[in-house]
Amino acid sequence: MSTVLQAYRFALDPNPDQESALRSHCGAQRFAFNWGLARIKANHDQRKAEASYGLDGDELTPSVSWSAYSLRKDWNQAKDMVAPWWQENSKEAYSSGLANLAAALKNWGDSNTGKRKGRKLGFPKFKGRRAGLSCRFTTGRFGLVDGDRRHVKLPRIGVVRTHESTRKLARHVERGRARIRSATVSYQAGRWCVSFSVEITRDDPAPAQPGVAVGVDLGIKSLAVLSTGEVIANPKHLEVAQRELRRLQRQASRRQGPDRRTGQKPSNRWRKTQARIAKLHTTVANARHDGLHKLTTRLVRTFGAIVLEDLNVAGMTRNRRLARQVAGVGMAELRRLVEYKASWAGMRVHVADRWYPSSKTCSDCGVVKAKLRLSDRAFTCSSCGMSMDRDLNAAHNLAKLAETTTSSPSCGATVNEPDGNRHKTRNARAAGIATGRPAPNKLGPTSAPQGVGSRRVLTRLVNGAVTGAG
Repeated sequence: MSTVLQAYRFALDPNPDQESALRSHCGAQRFAFNWGLARIKANHDQRKAEASYGLDGDELTPSVSWSAYSLRKDWNQAKDMVAPWWQENSKEAYSSGLANLAAALKNWGDSNTGKRKGRKLGFPKFKGRRAGLSCRFTTGRFGLVDGDRRHVKLPRIGVVRTHESTRKLARHVERGRARIRSATVSYQAGRWCVSFSVEITRDDPAPAQPGVAVGVDLGIKSLAVLSTGEVIANPKHLEVAQRELRRLQRQASRRQGPDRRTGQKPSNRWRKTQARIAKLHTTVANARHDGLHKLTTRLVRTFGAIVLEDLNVAGMTRNRRLARQVAGVGMAELRRLVEYKASWAGMRVHVADRWYPSSKTCSDCGVVKAKLRLSDRAFTCSSCGMSMDRDLNAAHNLAKLAETTTSSPSCGATVNEPDGNRHKTRNARAAGIATGRPAPNKLGPTSAPQGVGSRRVLTRLVNGAVTGAG
């Protein structure tokens, strides 16, 4: 048993007055966000301008703290002047907007100073009226209604009916195994939803095969190929919906849309078409999410260890020929689902190194091919003669990583580590280079260097002073 944070999401069916109150709270959240951002941005630009004149230290305008506590304190002092209507909404609406601003500014600061990994984040931008509607409640009277499975209660909004029963969450709350911590309302594709963040004690079943490790090779032609030989077909929800999506987009292009330059407002027919487009995208996303949930739940409840690849999904989506197909698979989402579900069940998840050649390595003898074109759908080993589907071969190699993790410091270790494979040829990449961990070269001056693709090693070879892999 483990205590985790889990979200329960329910679709709401508000009446016109409640829907107006929901929109008012989401607008208040946006207003507080923009107010705090304008204040921080003005102070930041002022200090930057003063620094350009040669001022520094105490001569600069004092900086404004952007912590959530400081922003809320400043808002309470200025709300009567900047928003005299603030009492129409719950104070949580303004607090959630300021908390979101504090998180965005912290992420921007950490990204610029190198504390946050990944791509550099830009300075937060102001939210417009067309931004997504959402609001978060952490205090006040919110949660489920006692003895009622079709209603939830929200601060200042009241009791709102739901489209579905809340009995799954209500049973955990009644047994004392769950505690609702916050509620977030949002508007997506014409429907209001509420998501409860719940601290719950879970008792997930043990996997059916605890001693079996499975390698999962993700792709476009097939959603996943398991090392057990099972092939999970790619449903291609987005590709199936392309015909209807193109028709609706052509229809929208014939309608009168908005124009900021002339102040032209969109027609009602344009709004209806855009609503149908948004609904279609939501249907595709829900179908994709449902399939990924079912697959990941089955993997976690069946195998004792799961091995995935660290794929550069952002890089693959930059290829204009494959971007739509890659985005339609949901590779990053599958990894996220597997990781948090495995942590709930207490099982192992291994992530292979991004540079581990799972498709180029022979799963039988361990020889690594120098080149393997994407059009080569079958892997044929030039050393042992083994031939099988390239995706299944990659899945077998991934499954073997779960067995070598305990003895190797890198999850991308192969049979070539640490002293090399006797079957290795000149066109095989070194194990250390392939896994992202360069290893010292112990070969003599007459032997082929391990990192044959490294310019540094080739230069040293020409000079007759090969001392190690670059």
